[in-house]
Order: sequence, then structure tokens, then C-alpha cells
Amino acid sequence: MNEQSRSSSLDDYSLQTSEAVARELGSNAEDGLSGLKAARLLAEFGPNELRAVSPVPAWRRMLAQFRDPLVYLLLGAIVVAFAAWLIEGREGLPVDAIVIAMVVVANATLGLVQEARAANAVAALARMTAVTSSVLRDGERRRIPSAELVPGDILLLEEGDAVGADGRLLLSASLRVQEASLTGESEAVLKDAAALDDPAPLAERSSMVFKGTAVVQGTGRAVITATGMQTEMGAIATMLDATVEQPTPLQKEVSLIGRTLGIAVVVIAVIVVATVLLVSDIQSPSDVITVLLLGVSLAVAAVPEGLPAILSLVLALGVQRMAKRNAVVKTLSSVETLGSASVICSDKTGTLTRSEMTIERIMTASGGSRVTGVGYAPLGRLEVEGGVAPEGTLRAEQIVVLSGGSLAGNAALRQTEDGAWEIHGDPTEAAFLVAECKLGVEARRQRRFERIGEIPFSSDRKMMSTIELDHEHGGERILITKGAPDVLMQHCNCIRIGMDVAPFDEAQRTRAHADVERLTDEALRTLAVAYRPLEADEDPQSSETLEHDLIFVGTVGIIDPPREEAAVAILAAHRAGIRVMMITGDHPRTAARIAALLGIVENGTKALTGAELDAMDDAGFAAAVRTTSVYARVAPVHKLRIVDALQADGSVVAMTGDGVNDAPALKAADIGVAMGITGTEVTKEAAKMILADDNFATIVEAVREGRAIFENIRKFLRYLLSSNMGEVLTVFLGVVGAGVIGLGGGGELVLPLLATQILWINLVTDSCPALAMGIDPETDDVMGRPPRKVNERAIDARMWRGVIAIALVMALATLLTIDLYLPGGLIEGSQSLDQARTAGFTVLVLAQLFNCFNARSETTSAFRHLFTNRWLWAAIGLSVLLQIAVVNFGPLNVAFGTVPLPLEQWLVCVAIGSSVLWFGEVRKWLLRRWGR
Repeated sequence: MNEQSRSSSLDDYSLQTSEAVARELGSNAEDGLSGLKAARLLAEFGPNELRAVSPVPAWRRMLAQFRDPLVYLLLGAIVVAFAAWLIEGREGLPVDAIVIAMVVVANATLGLVQEARAANAVAALARMTAVTSSVLRDGERRRIPSAELVPGDILLLEEGDAVGADGRLLLSASLRVQEASLTGESEAVLKDAAALDDPAPLAERSSMVFKGTAVVQGTGRAVITATGMQTEMGAIATMLDATVEQPTPLQKEVSLIGRTLGIAVVVIAVIVVATVLLVSDIQSPSDVITVLLLGVSLAVAAVPEGLPAILSLVLALGVQRMAKRNAVVKTLSSVETLGSASVICSDKTGTLTRSEMTIERIMTASGGSRVTGVGYAPLGRLEVEGGVAPEGTLRAEQIVVLSGGSLAGNAALRQTEDGAWEIHGDPTEAAFLVAECKLGVEARRQRRFERIGEIPFSSDRKMMSTIELDHEHGGERILITKGAPDVLMQHCNCIRIGMDVAPFDEAQRTRAHADVERLTDEALRTLAVAYRPLEADEDPQSSETLEHDLIFVGTVGIIDPPREEAAVAILAAHRAGIRVMMITGDHPRTAARIAALLGIVENGTKALTGAELDAMDDAGFAAAVRTTSVYARVAPVHKLRIVDALQADGSVVAMTGDGVNDAPALKAADIGVAMGITGTEVTKEAAKMILADDNFATIVEAVREGRAIFENIRKFLRYLLSSNMGEVLTVFLGVVGAGVIGLGGGGELVLPLLATQILWINLVTDSCPALAMGIDPETDDVMGRPPRKVNERAIDARMWRGVIAIALVMALATLLTIDLYLPGGLIEGSQSLDQARTAGFTVLVLAQLFNCFNARSETTSAFRHLFTNRWLWAAIGLSVLLQIAVVNFGPLNVAFGTVPLPLEQWLVCVAIGSSVLWFGEVRKWLLRRWGR
């Protein structure tokens, strides 16, 4: 059954009478299905479970780590290096091939370990819904595993039950169901068995119950209409399973770098080898092998073989830092993705708000007051124009409103052992308890009143009443009613003013209605409270006939308050050029007000609803997404469309959420961010990052960390590419200009650097310094700039110009040093070839180490924040010690063709090598000046 027909079927069920639905499904509302028929239907429809995706075997996940152009390049380098070792006669071990292979395997292992907890969202859905349900079978009530439910079963619902399947209500008594995880609606939904008059969105199908939701109040009976993958949760599972995860911006960038370097390496190796063969006097096969080995060495030198491993280590260290800040990242590449985010799409309930219904305003005959404090912790007070409400008329009215609302409800408020406050029952009823505690009168109310009867809430009456014994007034019986203000006022003929009662005349009614309008305009949910003493001859069991001639007390305004830290985080996001959007299943007016309070939009901005989105064509939808930042009454498919539209418009999208309904959009987004505390397992599995503290502000810290990591990636890319290019240019220009610098005498093939020396430079300079640069502290205000664009390369044109310029300076400095010591050339020298080559070799190593400071910023001077990275200084110190050893230690002299250098020559090498630093400083000064 496709999505469209499935949805239509459900719509039909909500519009049909319950008797017609039961008859269509072949069920009996009184006796349920027979055991035999249930078994037959179970065989026909299958278990009431969500289809789980088979886990990917470990060997396939390991192979997936090698699917990267840069890794392909390194694998090619292994083959070439091994072939060169065979050509040379298999002397010793193929060290080059072994080292590169170890790098590749280590990188794949690190990636596999980090991604061991990869998403299996549909399986998580199945785990979450493995519950039991009460049904009627053969006329008897039975508790069976929810997996055995079939269409036509009669489902019995009570407070605390998880709804085991989608169903059409047959009966309901004050039935409220919490559907936030499915619809995003923060309030429990009142259910009614009456058929709907018109088709309604999921959040408003009051005659239906849905798999995976929870009963928070009342009782009900429903005939099951859909099980397994045909349920609304099954639709989300199907959507989630079909959603394709896109590669992250960093993965795309590294792939591009790999392809670019692959082509460049081949071209460089061919050009250099061809040039050497053309301009040199090749006299023996040994010379040919030397040239080919040089080509292989240059190819290996041009490829930063440590890049994948360094990249993975840098990202892994970033993951650890983010974990300490309560942001748990599941895949390494996602760290940088959040730093590139240009849009954050956030759910409202539990993400931007506290998911704790709170009374904010009280309106009575003597005026209005504001209740401070948010959430279920009873901390706050009642204020009037900034001060505490004084004793007297207004306070007396406040006490009756809050105590009356608490009496006319069944919620409970408790403090846990760790000091946290939690509720049991309906969140709206709990809001009265919390506000009453802030007033400090709950203890007296509990001693004074004793419940002797209850008239449950019904959708027809839109009221709930309790009958209490008043022990302070000789056991007088009091009827206390709570309900919708417009309905409740129709049952009132008096009004409470202070300690007195007055007629509820037209003027008083007009003022009371104005109070309700005022609260509604502020996007507050309104509830009113009334009461009356019962006469001695009135029967408390006469139920609804008692709800008349009530004394109106007042109205409260209730809100799910926004998180204070979320407003600060949104401000920081806007400063960083990031657009924040709210996408919720809640009421449009509520969504717009919360968005305005948080600073997402300006006051007066309206939310766009799912129904309005459905009425748009693709062009109108795309235009709306560009300009609208608040969406309400949306379904999961709308969230997916919004994410897709943003991505098609060139945005990097981060999607936050906590409910099952958020999972498909989280998976489709560039990075899905789940709530760790309130989030469902489904959401956590579908997401790439989990906020352990459910704090929206943590996202901003993660953005900062992601941006800093990307800056560090640019730093070591700038360093590695310029250094490796310097080696290539040194050999290429040295061969082409051998006669100019004195290397071309005697007709022999003389190279400026030996192949072993090139590989040594890679070993000394490509690993530790680059890794230390990858964990460089933040040197610039990364949150003071807009996010990088989707088409903006990690290595842009300006960086390439800098890389080539620095590489050219390195090559010229190296060749100048060789010329300085060799006889002939531009500068007359008197040293041997080995001495000159050792000096040039040392200058190139030192120039690359000086380049570490250059590479930390494109424009900022290397002398700013010079000593903030102690790891970089340690890496440079280690590299210098290794270079001293290879120059001055006898066995290494033999292996690498070096000779010892006296102190004065070392000083000359340091001075010439530092030219890279000074050139970089002049270039940065020009860039800064040009930029202004």
C-alpha cells in the first residue's frame, strides 16, 4: 500500500462512524475477535512490528573505509613503491610501501571504531515499540504482546498504557493521549469517539489513536485499523529507510582533494621523469632506475600520505572536546559539517522550550498578575507591576484560582532523590500545582479539602469538576470546575471579587472575555476556574446536572516556556550568519510567539502551517522556505520537504529534534542533531550528533568547535601542500637548471636531492607538525564570520597561490644553498657535492618547519599567538633533533647520503631556511593591506 492510499484510508476511518469501521473490519465491539480469526489475520498481515534493516557486516563496514579517492591514491603509491623495490633488486624491506600501507590501515581502523555505533533507525523503532497491550479476545480481556495485534482487534486503553497500534476509537472517557513524539504537539490530545466532519491533519484526528503514543489520562476502547508498517509510525520508518544520507561537505572536499592530487601526482611524476631523461646524459640502466625511483619518490612526496590519518585524528580529538561539552558526535566528518551549517532547523517542544507547561498569567476580577519562574520547580512568585502581589482582594482571588485548579485535576508533583521535580499526570493540571506551590498555600488546601466525587472531562462539556468536603466549614460540599473559559462562563451567574461574591453581570462578562482575548493574543493556552457550594439536598452522584449557577473566579494563561539559554544561543547563531528556523507540530500562534520570544523572528510574524504548504506548488514552496522561519502544524513529510528545499537552495542544514517524527528529517539533513535526554532512541540512532544535555546552546558551541576544526584542517592542508610542492619544485628546477647552479658538470646525472632524502623529509615534516597544527587553538573569531558557502573550497584560489609561492621560495632557497657551496654556478663555492647537498637538504627541512608558523593563518602574522600551541613547538623541536641526527650520526649518514655540517654552516642553513617565514610575513602584510 503506497503512502497516499494509506493516508487516505486513515482519513476515511476518522470520518466514518465507529460502528461502520468495526463492521468494515469484521470486529465486534463487545467481544472482540475470536482466537482463531486473530491467528488467521496474524498470518495474513504479519507481526505488528516495524521492519528492521539488516545490519551491515563488519567486513563491509571496514571495506567502506577505503572508498575514498585519497586512499585510492595511497594504494597506488604502495603499488608503485613496491614495484620500484622489485626493480632495485629486492634489497632489504620495501620500507616505503610498508609505511604507507600502515598509514592506510590505521586510518581505516580509526574510522571503523569511531563509526561502530552507526545508525540503525528502523531497528530502534522496533525496540521502542516492543510493548504489551490489553485487548478483547473471545469476549475476554487479555494482555498480549503488541506484536500479536491484528486489524480488527478491540484495544483497551487506560492511563499509562502505550498505544500498540493505530485504531479508531469506539468509546472514550476523558481520554488524553501524549502524541508529541509523533506530531510535535506539546499538549496531550483530548480524544473523542465521534467521527470528524472534515479531513484533518494527524495532530487533529481526535477520533484516532496511533502506535507509539502514550495514554496520560482517562480510558478508551478502539478497533485496530493498521498494524506494523501500515501504521503512522510505520510510515515514518518507511520514509526513514528510504532517506539517503548525503556525504558531508568535508567528505566531498577530501574526495575532491584526492582526485586533484591523483591527477597532479601523475602529471608531476611524468614531467619530472621525462625532463630528467631528456636533459641528462643517461649512460646505464642504473641511471634509468635512479630516474624512475626519483619519479616514485616525487610522487610519494607530492601526496601527503599522512593526510587521511591526520584528518581522522584531528576530527577524533575534536569529537573528544565536543563530548566534554555535551555534544556526542557519531561520525568523524560530522564535526566539520556542523561548523559549515548555514541553517539550523529546530523542533520547538523540548528543544527550544522546556516541555514543562507553566502558568504565566492569572486574570481575575481585581486585575491581572504574572507568575515568575518556569518549569516544574516551584520556584517563583506572583507579581503585580514588578512587585509581589499584596495581601487583600487580588491575593484572595489568586488563591481560589490556583487551589481550585489544583483540586479540579488529578496530577501529582514530586521531588526526586536528586532534587529534580517531576510530575505524574496531565502537564496542564500539574501547572496549577506548581503555581499554587509558588503561592505557598498548597499545604493548607490539602488539609482543608477531601474529594468525594468527580465529573470527568468530556469533549462535549470541555470541563472537569470535582466535589470536595470543606473541613474548615463544617464539612460543606463544594463543586469546583475547571474548563475552557468561553464554555465555563456560560454556566456562571456570579463572580468572586476578593472574599465576596457579586452578580456576573454584562460588564463583568465583557471584562472577563477581554481577559481571555488578551491571553490568547499572547499565544497562551487559557483555562478558567469556577465553583459553588452544593445545597444539602443535591446528590453528588447526579453528575453534570450540578454544573450550573457557578461562581466565576478567573482565567489562567499557560505556556510551554522557552529555554533561556536558547535565546542566547540563537543570538550567537545570528551573529555567525546562521539562520535559525522553528519547525513544529504545535499551534501556529504558539509557535510564532515562542519564536519571537527567542529572537528567531520579529513580533507579529506569522507561522506557516502544513496545510498552507500543501497548497503550494514547488516554486511557491521553495520561495516560502527562503523567507519563512517559523512553521507550525507540520507533518514529517513537510519537515523533509523543507530540508530538501533548503539543501537545493545551497544551504548546509542542521536539523534538531527529539521525537520519532523528527527522525527522517534528521537523517536527510547534512547533520541531524538529537536530544539526548528527551529524545527517542529512534531519533538518536538517525542523528549524527546527540546533545547530552538537550541544551540548544550546546549547538552553538559545537558550531564554534566545528568551525575551528575546519580552520585547522585548512592550516595543515596549507602546510602539507606547500611543503610537498616545495620538494617537487626543488628537484624539478634543480634538474632543469642544473648547469646554472653547478650541478651539471661532468655529463653525469646529478640530482639536487636523493630519493631517500625526499622520503626522510616527508617522515620528519609531514606527520607531527601537521598533527600539532590540526589541534591549534582558535586564533581568530570564527563566530564573527558567515558560514562558508557550499561551493567554497577548502583549498581556494588564494590558498593555491600561497601554496605555490611558498613552495617556490622553499625550492629557490634550497637550490641557492646548494649553489652557495658547490664550485661554479651563480655563486662560487668550494665544498663537495655531498656537503652542498646535505646543506640544501637541511635548508629544505628547516624551511618547512618555519613554514609551520606561516601556515597557521592566511593573513594573521605568525608572531601573533606564537606560543599558544605548545604541541607545535614540541613537534618542531623533535623534527630538528631528528634532522641533527641524520646529518651528524654516522650510520644515518650512510643511509641518507649526508655528511656532518659544522656549526657555522648550520647557522647559514637556519638563516636561509627562515627566508620562508619572512616572505610569508611580507605576503600577509600585503594581503591585509589589500583587503582593507
